[in-house]
Amino acid sequence: MRTPSQSLLSWSALLCASGLLSSLFSVGVAVKENDFKKCHQSGFCKRNRDYADKAIAQGSSWQAPYKILPTEASFKNGLFHATILKSIDDKGSTVELPLTVSFHKSGTARVTIDEKQRQEKNIELRHNSQARKERYNEAETWAIVGGTTVDVDAKGSYSGDSGIKIQYGPNSTFEADIKYDPYSIEFKRDGYAQLKLNDRGLINLEHWRPKVEKPVAEEKKDDGENAEEKKEEFPAEPEGEDESTWWDETFGGNTDSKPRGPESVALDITFFGYDHVYGIPEHAGPLSLKETRGGDDAYTEPYRLYNSDVFEYILDSPMTLYGAIPLMQAHSKDSTVAVFWLNAAETWIDITKAKESKNPLALGKGPKIDTQTHWISEAGVMDLFIFLGPTPSDVSKAFGELTGTTAMPQEFSIGYHQCRWNYVSDDDVKEVDRKMDRHQIPYDVIWLDIEYTEEKKYFTWDKDMFKDPISMGQQLDAHGRKLVVIIDPHIKNIGSYPVIDELKANSLAIKNKEGRDFDGWCWPGSSMWIDCFNPSAIKWWKSLFKYNRFKGTMENTWLWNDMNEPSVFNGPEVTMPKDNLHYGSWEHRDVHNINGMTFHNATYQALLSRKKGELRRPFVLTRSFYAGSQRVGAMWTGDNQANWEHLGASIPMILNQGVSGFPFAGADVGGFFGNPEPELQSRWYQAGAFYPFFRGHAHIDARRREPYLLAEPYRTIVASALRLRYSLMPSWYTAFHQAHRDGSPIIRPMYWTHPSSEGGFSIDNQFFLGSTGILVKPVVSRGKTIEDIYIPDDEAYYNYFTYQQLPTKKGKTLKVDAPIESIPVLMRGGHIFPRRDIPRRSVQLMKFDDYTLIVVVSKDGTAEGQLYADDGDSFDYQKGEYIHRTFKLEGSKLTSTDAEGRDAKYIKRGDWLKNMQDVAVDKIIIVGAPSFWADKKEVKLETEGKQSIVKLEYIKGAANQGPFATVGRVGAKIGADWTIDFT
Repeated sequence: MRTPSQSLLSWSALLCASGLLSSLFSVGVAVKENDFKKCHQSGFCKRNRDYADKAIAQGSSWQAPYKILPTEASFKNGLFHATILKSIDDKGSTVELPLTVSFHKSGTARVTIDEKQRQEKNIELRHNSQARKERYNEAETWAIVGGTTVDVDAKGSYSGDSGIKIQYGPNSTFEADIKYDPYSIEFKRDGYAQLKLNDRGLINLEHWRPKVEKPVAEEKKDDGENAEEKKEEFPAEPEGEDESTWWDETFGGNTDSKPRGPESVALDITFFGYDHVYGIPEHAGPLSLKETRGGDDAYTEPYRLYNSDVFEYILDSPMTLYGAIPLMQAHSKDSTVAVFWLNAAETWIDITKAKESKNPLALGKGPKIDTQTHWISEAGVMDLFIFLGPTPSDVSKAFGELTGTTAMPQEFSIGYHQCRWNYVSDDDVKEVDRKMDRHQIPYDVIWLDIEYTEEKKYFTWDKDMFKDPISMGQQLDAHGRKLVVIIDPHIKNIGSYPVIDELKANSLAIKNKEGRDFDGWCWPGSSMWIDCFNPSAIKWWKSLFKYNRFKGTMENTWLWNDMNEPSVFNGPEVTMPKDNLHYGSWEHRDVHNINGMTFHNATYQALLSRKKGELRRPFVLTRSFYAGSQRVGAMWTGDNQANWEHLGASIPMILNQGVSGFPFAGADVGGFFGNPEPELQSRWYQAGAFYPFFRGHAHIDARRREPYLLAEPYRTIVASALRLRYSLMPSWYTAFHQAHRDGSPIIRPMYWTHPSSEGGFSIDNQFFLGSTGILVKPVVSRGKTIEDIYIPDDEAYYNYFTYQQLPTKKGKTLKVDAPIESIPVLMRGGHIFPRRDIPRRSVQLMKFDDYTLIVVVSKDGTAEGQLYADDGDSFDYQKGEYIHRTFKLEGSKLTSTDAEGRDAKYIKRGDWLKNMQDVAVDKIIIVGAPSFWADKKEVKLETEGKQSIVKLEYIKGAANQGPFATVGRVGAKIGADWTIDFT
């Protein structure tokens, strides 16, 4: 949301008048890279990279000092248990590492390695630390919700004392080949190797060991005469392991005490025959991840996952950003596999590629490629899940079953959101609302940033500027609109403020390493942070949102959680000290990347019921996230800049969120920092109209940029993009429902929709909207009026606006005119998608409008699509109160049937379904209608036991428009079965 650059300034400035506060933000013009670690500055990352270099340098002579003890290995009922012995010296000393490999009915496999001595709590902590002695093993309680039922039918066959092969998955087509010495696991599908754990022998689990204090010699003054004597008193460090960052580590003036010493876990994973890997958000780089060990167009740093407040972030970089989902997919022609690294600590990932492959089925041009990855986390158990696909949709579905799918959203939340830091008063909000209506610009939500509060105290209102928030909410409600207010996790530490008083009194704050309430600096100045790992903290947090307590809020008030990485302005790397303590005595280092999700979850829980009897779907936006955050809300990509490069970067970032299981994603339209030129702002709205989360936002120092302030023709261009979004709202909502059902992305990259089309595997600037067949290529370059669109198949494609069939060729690019007033949007043959074509000013006002169906005929004369609708607000859809239709064009008939084969007689009808009885299909547009329909004037409609005649008009087309046919008014109920006969 905002830059913490003022942390470098006098903190008294934060408490000055708002004019002075505003001036602080001109200080920082870009992220200060030196404020964030590189791998060589992170002790555990450097140690493991060095370890890898040493192993690789030794080549075939290297053997990882990890082996399974055959006598301790057993396999039964889908579970393999063993003990890995780690050799730690030349004397034969070993460390015992319990191993469990579980095989699941869902087709996934899970590999977990712990440390026996720490399981038994048989260690000593330094500094009288109150931290837990075990390795952190509770990430699954936050991230995992299903998909782990053990496959008791999995079959194992031993290879003497050398290992075991276990067959599992659908029809036993998956196999895990576990080798004992050295330890490794190779995963196969249909008999061919897909990926291998510890392929290069880089596994490294830093075991606990006591710190041996070295005697400190008495220092003598060096007067030049005793230089040699002093050298002898302070000898060089002995050769061996570098312990300089084992016990404490300093960066940026902050020292991290390490009461447990070194405890990192690292593992190399090789994907055989896979040239492309995707995922591990959040980073501002291409969808197809780059190599990280240098070379042409490669990074020199590993990808980092350490949720951080990084303002004006650098593009094309592996640098960490606000969230972390440690899921990596590997894709080759017709094959996808994936790994989910379940670890909440700071994590680094190296990627390299080798031109050899153990998978003879690896296809593609040129040499067969293996992608080699190296995963390094600071703490926790080694815990990972394996997905063997074979398709991208199989991986998405399995990951959705494991970590949950995106929540069904409030329908208003997929409309347009108008935001800035900050609308200055309730009158300001009302005036923006009026002007949006005056200029006929649709929107659904207006947002308030931190300035609405009294002195940055959350759950309060500035008494001078927001004197009557209820009247503000009432005006918005009358127009079918909502208000979102920001609530961050830092609570102002000041007297006579009930929220901080209760936080302290109930001991619900995150603690420092001594066990006292941690105090740091954020927007309010001195602050404390709620510990949402604590169930009691969540219970208390829920009480704060009750309407009778958070006065000024209404049923149309929703929430925004920012700064929840957490951002701590005077903390190391602008976040919390790693040796802070959370509920359960876990160190912050153990749980850092999950912290934001716990706060997001607490707010979601708080909104579930703000008064007795009310149960509605919450809307909460978050900046920080982890795997599983998709279950409780939306995210955005943080503090971007108003330039063309950031517009272009937003698309692969959002696509990556989608394939990583968190598809309700967007970027600040127009750019947060700076002032976009009218062309850039217009193109950004055109792109944003196809973001799942669509919000315009701006910095406090940016010029006002509500769409109505644009001069013509730009105002009309932006308004047209917004109206396009609203007309397609039924298709967007259907795509969200598909994501909720099966974990599929809402906007889909080429490799996901066309896993055989190799030319699309690295394309990340165009995408399909759900299963609609709508293909979009936003313009992201200044002055560009022609776009190249990659065509992944030999199906027919049509211009969305003119219905012209385009001269496409499979695997080639197509040039499409893209003047400033136009968005390059194509329709793929074979699809049917729903629209609502009556212009409205909000989603609420469209709720009971009739539908238009767009039928895009394929080359073989068929088409298919879906519509999903519910009340967009309650959880009644879980009781069956929804409409879910399948539309099919086959031969001479177009039909609508229940997508799930439900009998209408047995569907419970609440108020919403009763009102939908009056909602119908208004018209049907058939794009690519056969020319022999040209003389046809009518068609037969059969629905609910009745037959009627409906008019058909065939438009032959002209120079700027392709031929199409219109059927209407149809009048058939949207929820009823019907058939149209074109014979």
